[in-house]
Amino acid sequence: MSRRNCPAPLDFWCPNLDIGRNFQTVEMMENAMSDQAKDEHAPEENETAEAAAERAEGSVEGDYEALVRLLKENEELKDRALRAAAEMENLRRRTARDVQDARAYAIANFARDMLGVSDNLRRAIDAIPAEAKAAADAGFKALVDGVEITERGMLSALERHGVKKLEPLGEKFDPHFHQAMFEVPNADVPANTVVQVVQAGYSIGERVLRPAMVGVSKGGPKQAPSEAPAEPGPVNEQAEKDA
Repeated sequence: MSRRNCPAPLDFWCPNLDIGRNFQTVEMMENAMSDQAKDEHAPEENETAEAAAERAEGSVEGDYEALVRLLKENEELKDRALRAAAEMENLRRRTARDVQDARAYAIANFARDMLGVSDNLRRAIDAIPAEAKAAADAGFKALVDGVEITERGMLSALERHGVKKLEPLGEKFDPHFHQAMFEVPNADVPANTVVQVVQAGYSIGERVLRPAMVGVSKGGPKQAPSEAPAEPGPVNEQAEKDA
């Protein structure tokens, strides 16, 4: 009998049968080792996947926080820009108003001093009696005429620079433009009416350069309230000193 064809009884040696069993044993061992290796690597793969998921979630949260921060910074910068623009606009308007006031009221102090000179010229003219003027010779008349011309020229020059004379006689007393010096009893004239001008007043632009010193009536009927009262002007320190 040939050993290649192994008989059925187990008490005979069969090499093919032993080799096949050995192959099966090796294959089973390899499968067992492969399963064990897979079991050993499974926790590592799970940890890697979890770490990757955490990194992705952290990246999303970080991007959201960065977006919120950028939006907040954008709002702050926008607010600063608007505030800066508003401040510049206010500065421009204030500067334009200051320039306009400087042009209009730059000569206020000089004009106020010149009013004193004009007042003295007027006092000199009023101090001359009418009879003296009529009986005066040509030289004296020329002197009087020269003083009057000088006064008119000075007032004309001041008017060209925005200085205007106030004419309060017969008007209602206005404390913003008039300074009451005394009261005159008069039942025929409405109360608080300017009936006498002691010293002429002047204005420059919309401001009072010097209030008019006046006498007002009392004892008469009350005046009807005016529809549009004059706006108050700034306090005139020079007028207070003159009073």
